[in-house]
Amino acid sequence: MTQSFQEALPFFTPAAVDEADGTIRPGRLPSYIKDHRARLRDRFVSGGAAALPDYELLELVLFRAIPRQDVKPLARTLIDQFGDFNRVISAPVAALKQVKGIGDAVVVELKVVEAAAHRMARSKVMARHVVSSWDALLDYCHTVMAHRDTEQFRILYLDTKNTLIADEEQARGTIDHVPVYPREVVKRALELNAASMILVHNHPSGDPTPSQADITMTAQIEAAAGALGISVHDHLIIGKSRELSFRAEGLL
Repeated sequence: MTQSFQEALPFFTPAAVDEADGTIRPGRLPSYIKDHRARLRDRFVSGGAAALPDYELLELVLFRAIPRQDVKPLARTLIDQFGDFNRVISAPVAALKQVKGIGDAVVVELKVVEAAAHRMARSKVMARHVVSSWDALLDYCHTVMAHRDTEQFRILYLDTKNTLIADEEQARGTIDHVPVYPREVVKRALELNAASMILVHNHPSGDPTPSQADITMTAQIEAAAGALGISVHDHLIIGKSRELSFRAEGLL
């Protein structure tokens, strides 16, 4: 099991959390930690997330998981290792648990924040006209896919009014490949009575430039869908900080 900060900071022994099982042992919170947490919360309430750097925003999340210890060192370690707040909350569970001081309680808090971000972004695009909500759609795709360490292929299914009726993960793959079967894509479109679709997948490398395999696969899906009167509006490749549209690049 992952060792908690209790051993590293023995003077917190009267009030610590056992990260192995999430048990909170009673004790008094040292005043300097209590004051720091109060100041941080006040700054967040008065100035919002923009008033806090990534590591301090992360501290606010860690407060709930580790209520009786100084979490600033752990927050800085996580930012140093994964890069920024977004990459921390979207990091794989196995990678998070490799960090000293991380146990189930911390993982749950981070993943709850990630799930909330995904759900809020998705709510802004579901049952909406994709043209009028295009920016929100791109934000959603980046939120869900940009920081993944393996490739994921999603399909956004649209009705005859170009309203998003379903968002489904079709496949997961490795760091540079995801298996996609055009027949399964079209079969699912028929089941949903979709009139069109938008293909979306990520490049964990961060570079959204399409490979020849991406171009070939897109052409295969377009041909299979077109034979049944279903159109492919676009294929988006999501990178770390930008996306590429096959439609805009003249590839579709």
